[in-house]
Amino acid sequence: MKMLLRRMRPLMGCYIEVAIEARPDPEAAFACAFASLARSAALWSFQDPQSLLTRLNTGATVALDRDSERLLRLARALTRTSRGLFDCTVGGALVAAGRLPDHGGPAPLPRGRADDIEIRDGAARLARPIRLTLDGIAKGFAVDLAVEALRRHGVAAGLVNAGGDLRAFGSLEAPIDRRELDGRRTALGSLCGAAIASSRVEPGEHDRDAFPALVLGPTERPARPGIWTVLARRAWRADALTKVAACAPDGSRAELVAALGGLLVDPAQVPEAA
Repeated sequence: MKMLLRRMRPLMGCYIEVAIEARPDPEAAFACAFASLARSAALWSFQDPQSLLTRLNTGATVALDRDSERLLRLARALTRTSRGLFDCTVGGALVAAGRLPDHGGPAPLPRGRADDIEIRDGAARLARPIRLTLDGIAKGFAVDLAVEALRRHGVAAGLVNAGGDLRAFGSLEAPIDRRELDGRRTALGSLCGAAIASSRVEPGEHDRDAFPALVLGPTERPARPGIWTVLARRAWRADALTKVAACAPDGSRAELVAALGGLLVDPAQVPEAA
Protein backbone atom coordinates (compact mmCIF):
# COMPACT_ATOMS: atom_id res chain seq x y z
CA MET A 1 0.00 0.00 0.00
CA LYS A 2 1.44 3.36 -1.01
CA MET A 3 1.60 6.26 1.43
CA LEU A 4 -1.58 8.34 1.56
CA LEU A 5 -1.61 12.11 1.31
CA ARG A 6 -4.53 13.83 3.05
CA ARG A 7 -6.18 17.25 2.93
CA MET A 8 -9.19 18.50 4.88
CA ARG A 9 -11.39 21.58 4.43
CA PRO A 10 -14.69 22.84 5.91
CA LEU A 11 -17.47 22.59 3.34
CA MET A 12 -21.14 21.57 3.20
CA GLY A 13 -21.55 22.09 6.93
CA CYS A 14 -18.84 19.55 7.84
CA TYR A 15 -15.15 18.84 7.42
CA ILE A 16 -14.39 17.02 4.18
CA GLU A 17 -11.31 14.84 3.92
CA VAL A 18 -9.73 13.80 0.63
CA ALA A 19 -6.98 11.18 0.69
CA ILE A 20 -4.99 9.98 -2.33
CA GLU A 21 -1.99 7.75 -2.95
CA ALA A 22 1.27 9.69 -3.13
CA ARG A 23 1.88 10.98 -6.66
CA PRO A 24 3.60 13.77 -8.57
CA ASP A 25 1.85 17.14 -8.18
CA PRO A 26 -0.70 16.00 -5.57
CA GLU A 27 -1.92 19.55 -4.90
CA ALA A 28 -3.44 19.79 -8.38
CA ALA A 29 -5.47 16.63 -7.70
CA PHE A 30 -6.63 17.94 -4.32
CA ALA A 31 -7.61 21.25 -5.90
CA CYS A 32 -9.66 19.43 -8.53
CA ALA A 33 -11.56 17.42 -5.90
CA PHE A 34 -12.30 20.38 -3.65
CA ALA A 35 -13.39 22.49 -6.62
CA SER A 36 -15.90 19.78 -7.50
CA LEU A 37 -17.20 19.71 -3.91
CA ALA A 38 -17.50 23.52 -3.77
CA ARG A 39 -19.47 23.50 -7.03
CA SER A 40 -21.87 20.90 -5.61
CA ALA A 41 -22.40 23.00 -2.48
CA ALA A 42 -23.14 26.10 -4.57
CA LEU A 43 -25.69 24.29 -6.75
CA TRP A 44 -27.74 22.24 -4.30
CA SER A 45 -27.69 24.04 -0.96
CA PHE A 46 -31.12 24.75 0.57
CA GLN A 47 -29.48 27.35 2.82
CA ASP A 48 -27.95 29.41 -0.01
CA PRO A 49 -30.47 31.95 -1.37
CA GLN A 50 -28.60 32.03 -4.70
CA SER A 51 -28.35 28.28 -5.36
CA LEU A 52 -29.96 26.49 -8.28
CA LEU A 53 -32.13 24.60 -5.78
CA THR A 54 -33.40 27.82 -4.19
CA ARG A 55 -34.31 29.27 -7.58
CA LEU A 56 -36.24 26.11 -8.38
CA ASN A 57 -37.98 26.18 -5.00
CA THR A 58 -39.08 29.79 -5.35
CA GLY A 59 -40.94 29.15 -8.58
CA ALA A 60 -38.43 29.51 -11.42
CA THR A 61 -37.95 27.15 -14.32
CA VAL A 62 -34.23 26.44 -14.17
CA ALA A 63 -31.84 25.20 -16.83
CA LEU A 64 -30.04 22.08 -15.63
CA ASP A 65 -26.43 21.09 -16.03
CA ARG A 66 -25.83 17.38 -16.47
CA ASP A 67 -25.07 16.72 -12.81
CA SER A 68 -28.08 18.64 -11.47
CA GLU A 69 -30.41 16.80 -13.82
CA ARG A 70 -28.96 13.46 -12.75
CA LEU A 71 -29.32 14.34 -9.05
CA LEU A 72 -32.93 15.51 -9.43
CA ARG A 73 -33.84 12.37 -11.37
CA LEU A 74 -32.26 10.16 -8.70
CA ALA A 75 -34.03 12.01 -5.87
CA ARG A 76 -37.37 11.85 -7.69
CA ALA A 77 -37.00 8.15 -8.47
CA LEU A 78 -36.04 7.22 -4.92
CA THR A 79 -38.90 9.26 -3.47
CA ARG A 80 -41.20 7.18 -5.65
CA THR A 81 -39.64 3.74 -5.22
CA SER A 82 -39.14 4.06 -1.44
CA ARG A 83 -42.82 5.04 -1.08
CA GLY A 84 -41.82 8.22 0.68
CA LEU A 85 -39.42 6.76 3.25
CA PHE A 86 -36.90 8.87 1.40
CA ASP A 87 -38.81 12.05 0.49
CA CYS A 88 -37.13 15.04 -1.12
CA THR A 89 -40.41 17.03 -1.19
CA VAL A 90 -40.71 17.74 2.56
CA GLY A 91 -38.87 21.07 2.58
CA GLY A 92 -42.12 22.96 3.20
CA ALA A 93 -42.70 21.09 6.45
CA LEU A 94 -39.10 21.68 7.53
CA VAL A 95 -39.37 25.41 6.76
CA ALA A 96 -42.61 25.64 8.76
CA ALA A 97 -40.90 23.94 11.70
CA GLY A 98 -37.96 26.36 11.55
CA ARG A 99 -35.52 23.61 10.53
CA LEU A 100 -34.73 25.17 7.14
CA PRO A 101 -34.69 28.84 6.01
CA ASP A 102 -37.52 30.50 4.10
CA HIS A 103 -36.23 32.20 0.94
CA GLY A 104 -39.64 33.40 -0.24
CA GLY A 105 -41.74 32.29 -3.18
CA PRO A 106 -45.27 30.88 -3.11
CA ALA A 107 -46.45 29.56 0.27
CA PRO A 108 -45.39 25.90 0.19
CA LEU A 109 -47.30 22.72 0.81
CA PRO A 110 -45.84 20.69 3.71
CA ARG A 111 -44.85 17.94 1.31
CA GLY A 112 -45.49 16.94 -2.25
CA ARG A 113 -45.21 13.98 -4.60
CA ALA A 114 -42.42 12.73 -6.84
CA ASP A 115 -44.45 13.77 -9.89
CA ASP A 116 -44.32 17.41 -8.75
CA ILE A 117 -40.74 17.47 -10.05
CA GLU A 118 -41.00 18.07 -13.79
CA ILE A 119 -37.84 17.62 -15.88
CA ARG A 120 -38.00 18.23 -19.60
CA ASP A 121 -35.63 19.45 -22.35
CA GLY A 122 -32.78 20.13 -19.95
CA ALA A 123 -34.82 22.20 -17.52
CA ALA A 124 -36.81 21.63 -14.32
CA ARG A 125 -39.83 23.19 -12.68
CA LEU A 126 -42.13 22.32 -9.79
CA ALA A 127 -45.74 21.59 -10.74
CA ARG A 128 -47.00 22.68 -7.30
CA PRO A 129 -45.63 25.03 -4.62
CA ILE A 130 -43.38 22.64 -2.73
CA ARG A 131 -39.84 22.94 -1.43
CA LEU A 132 -37.34 20.30 -2.46
CA THR A 133 -34.59 19.44 -0.02
CA LEU A 134 -31.71 17.38 -1.33
CA ASP A 135 -29.90 17.22 2.03
CA GLY A 136 -30.51 13.47 2.25
CA ILE A 137 -28.75 12.65 -1.02
CA ALA A 138 -26.72 15.61 -2.33
CA LYS A 139 -23.73 15.19 -0.02
CA GLY A 140 -23.26 11.60 -1.13
CA PHE A 141 -23.73 12.62 -4.76
CA ALA A 142 -21.07 15.32 -4.28
CA VAL A 143 -18.69 12.70 -2.89
CA ASP A 144 -19.23 10.59 -6.02
CA LEU A 145 -18.51 13.58 -8.27
CA ALA A 146 -15.32 14.33 -6.33
CA VAL A 147 -14.20 10.72 -6.83
CA GLU A 148 -14.87 11.09 -10.56
CA ALA A 149 -12.85 14.32 -10.59
CA LEU A 150 -9.90 12.60 -8.92
CA ARG A 151 -10.02 9.73 -11.40
CA ARG A 152 -10.08 12.14 -14.34
CA HIS A 153 -6.98 13.71 -12.82
CA GLY A 154 -5.24 10.33 -12.92
CA VAL A 155 -5.61 9.34 -9.25
CA ALA A 156 -5.83 5.55 -9.10
CA ALA A 157 -6.82 5.09 -5.44
CA GLY A 158 -8.09 7.21 -2.58
CA LEU A 159 -11.12 8.24 -0.59
CA VAL A 160 -13.48 11.17 -0.05
CA ASN A 161 -15.13 11.52 3.36
CA ALA A 162 -17.81 14.20 3.81
CA GLY A 163 -18.77 14.03 7.45
CA GLY A 164 -19.25 10.26 7.37
CA ASP A 165 -20.50 9.94 3.79
CA LEU A 166 -17.41 8.07 2.64
CA ARG A 167 -16.37 6.43 -0.60
CA ALA A 168 -13.12 4.54 -1.19
CA PHE A 169 -11.92 3.75 -4.71
CA GLY A 170 -9.15 1.85 -6.39
CA SER A 171 -7.05 -0.50 -4.27
CA LEU A 172 -7.38 1.53 -1.08
CA GLU A 173 -8.76 -0.35 1.93
CA ALA A 174 -10.02 2.20 4.45
CA PRO A 175 -10.64 1.06 8.05
CA ILE A 176 -14.11 2.12 9.22
CA ASP A 177 -15.54 2.59 12.67
CA ARG A 178 -18.78 4.10 13.95
CA ARG A 179 -19.41 6.27 16.98
CA GLU A 180 -22.42 4.88 18.83
CA LEU A 181 -25.03 6.95 20.67
CA ASP A 182 -23.20 6.35 23.96
CA GLY A 183 -19.88 7.51 22.50
CA ARG A 184 -18.33 4.07 22.02
CA ARG A 185 -16.49 3.27 18.80
CA THR A 186 -17.48 0.14 16.90
CA ALA A 187 -15.09 -1.24 14.27
CA LEU A 188 -16.89 -2.08 11.01
CA GLY A 189 -13.96 -3.55 9.10
CA SER A 190 -12.44 -2.08 5.93
CA LEU A 191 -14.04 -0.38 2.94
CA CYS A 192 -12.71 -0.98 -0.57
CA GLY A 193 -14.35 0.02 -3.85
CA ALA A 194 -17.61 1.04 -2.17
CA ALA A 195 -19.35 3.73 -0.10
CA ILE A 196 -20.80 3.89 3.39
CA ALA A 197 -22.99 6.41 5.24
CA SER A 198 -24.79 6.68 8.56
CA SER A 199 -27.78 8.61 9.92
CA ARG A 200 -28.27 9.22 13.65
CA VAL A 201 -31.52 9.67 15.54
CA GLU A 202 -30.44 10.93 18.96
CA PRO A 203 -32.45 10.27 22.13
CA GLY A 204 -34.97 13.08 22.51
CA GLU A 205 -35.05 13.72 18.76
CA HIS A 206 -37.52 11.02 17.79
CA ASP A 207 -40.81 12.89 18.24
CA ARG A 208 -42.78 14.40 15.38
CA ASP A 209 -41.07 17.78 15.68
CA ALA A 210 -37.66 16.42 14.69
CA PHE A 211 -36.01 15.17 11.51
CA PRO A 212 -36.30 12.50 10.18
CA ALA A 213 -39.51 11.78 12.11
CA LEU A 214 -41.00 15.05 10.87
CA VAL A 215 -41.08 13.83 7.27
CA LEU A 216 -43.40 10.95 8.06
CA GLY A 217 -47.07 11.08 7.23
CA PRO A 218 -49.77 11.46 9.91
CA THR A 219 -50.39 7.70 10.16
CA GLU A 220 -46.73 6.71 10.23
CA ARG A 221 -44.65 5.87 13.30
CA PRO A 222 -41.83 8.24 14.33
CA ALA A 223 -38.32 6.87 14.03
CA ARG A 224 -36.81 5.57 17.26
CA PRO A 225 -33.31 6.53 18.44
CA GLY A 226 -30.52 4.67 16.71
CA ILE A 227 -27.77 4.79 14.11
CA TRP A 228 -28.48 3.42 10.66
CA THR A 229 -25.46 2.57 8.51
CA VAL A 230 -25.75 1.56 4.85
CA LEU A 231 -23.17 0.17 2.43
CA ALA A 232 -23.61 0.70 -1.33
CA ARG A 233 -21.58 0.97 -4.51
CA ARG A 234 -22.07 4.75 -4.71
CA ALA A 235 -22.16 7.35 -1.97
CA TRP A 236 -25.42 8.95 -3.15
CA ARG A 237 -27.24 5.67 -2.64
CA ALA A 238 -25.67 4.95 0.74
CA ASP A 239 -26.52 8.49 1.89
CA ALA A 240 -30.15 8.34 0.77
CA LEU A 241 -30.81 4.83 2.04
CA THR A 242 -29.82 5.76 5.58
CA LYS A 243 -32.99 7.90 5.61
CA VAL A 244 -35.02 4.91 4.42
CA ALA A 245 -33.47 2.83 7.21
CA ALA A 246 -34.19 5.48 9.85
CA CYS A 247 -37.88 5.68 8.94
CA ALA A 248 -38.58 2.04 8.01
CA PRO A 249 -40.43 -0.38 10.30
CA ASP A 250 -38.11 -2.50 12.44
CA GLY A 251 -39.19 -5.80 10.91
CA SER A 252 -38.59 -4.83 7.29
CA ARG A 253 -35.72 -2.31 7.49
CA ALA A 254 -32.97 -4.53 6.07
CA GLU A 255 -35.23 -5.91 3.31
CA LEU A 256 -36.33 -2.43 2.21
CA VAL A 257 -32.75 -1.18 2.07
CA ALA A 258 -31.65 -4.26 0.10
CA ALA A 259 -34.52 -3.87 -2.37
CA LEU A 260 -33.30 -0.34 -3.10
CA GLY A 261 -29.70 -1.38 -3.73
CA GLY A 262 -28.01 -1.08 -0.34
CA LEU A 263 -26.86 -3.26 2.54
CA LEU A 264 -27.86 -2.37 6.09
CA VAL A 265 -24.77 -2.82 8.26
CA ASP A 266 -25.26 -4.78 11.48
CA PRO A 267 -22.16 -4.34 13.68
CA ALA A 268 -22.99 -7.59 15.49
CA GLN A 269 -22.37 -9.46 12.22
CA VAL A 270 -19.03 -7.84 11.39
CA PRO A 271 -16.21 -10.37 11.97
CA GLU A 272 -13.84 -9.30 14.72
CA ALA A 273 -10.85 -9.89 12.47
CA ALA A 274 -12.21 -7.58 9.76
